[in-house]
Amino acid sequence: MRLFGLLTASAAFAVLPASAGAQRQAASPEQRIDRLERQVEQVQRQLFPRGRPADTAGIAGEPAATQSSVATLDQRLDAVERQMSDMLRQSEENAHRLQTIDAGIAKLRSDQEQRISALEQRIADAATAAPVVPQPATELAPRPANSKPPRPSGSVKSDAGSAPASSAATIPGSDPGEDAYTEGFKQWEAGSYDQAIASLRAFTSAYPKHRRVSYANNLVGRALLDKGDTRAAAQVLLANYRNNPAGERASDSLYYLGQALMKLGQPAQACKAYAELDAVYGTKVRPDLRKQVNDAKSQAQCS
Repeated sequence: MRLFGLLTASAAFAVLPASAGAQRQAASPEQRIDRLERQVEQVQRQLFPRGRPADTAGIAGEPAATQSSVATLDQRLDAVERQMSDMLRQSEENAHRLQTIDAGIAKLRSDQEQRISALEQRIADAATAAPVVPQPATELAPRPANSKPPRPSGSVKSDAGSAPASSAATIPGSDPGEDAYTEGFKQWEAGSYDQAIASLRAFTSAYPKHRRVSYANNLVGRALLDKGDTRAAAQVLLANYRNNPAGERASDSLYYLGQALMKLGQPAQACKAYAELDAVYGTKVRPDLRKQVNDAKSQAQCS
């Protein structure tokens, strides 16, 4: 009996540690975490008796972020980044458009000054084979209003290219258009400017394809300039150059246009007219006209 009692007690003592170990093994993860937190708090109270030094030193009481909240945050960040990229791209595109517009405006301003000159230069180059009638220098020089210009000597043709009446009368089958122009030229030469203007305009209306049209329009402008109607003269001279830049007196019209602008008190515009003459006609300008243009540029103080 004593032996049986000892065996029973031994078995009981053997069962107690096993059941305690089973209970320890059956502790849940939450219980284990709670136990660890309590242990950490005890250590913190010993190390930091006045409290935790910072929030990061303790255990956060808030739950950790879930996977869905992290994914939502990533999506929102991606959307913000896309919007920022779109805004930057649109800003760069707008800046590029503004630069393109500014460059286009600057080019347009430059082209407006060069387009007509370039076009008329090509027309003038195509007309280089056209004969140029020599003209006395005294005929091109501006003279005061109501003054009678000297008549050309010999058989040299004048600004209008008209020959003396005796020569025209001896030529059989003379050109009626040439005769009409010669009449207007003689009236201008005599100082009858109103009559000359009427005759020359009648000539250009009756013979619009005649080679003397350029001469006649230029002479109308000169007659208006001689009689003191400077503004109307400038308009006629400019129109003669623009409407027929290949005409034989288009370059002369540019020169007299500069003279008219000088009388109107616009030396800067006169310099532009002289510069246009140089750019379009260049070396094709007659020597006598070239000298007058150079003198006029000096008088206007063109750079």
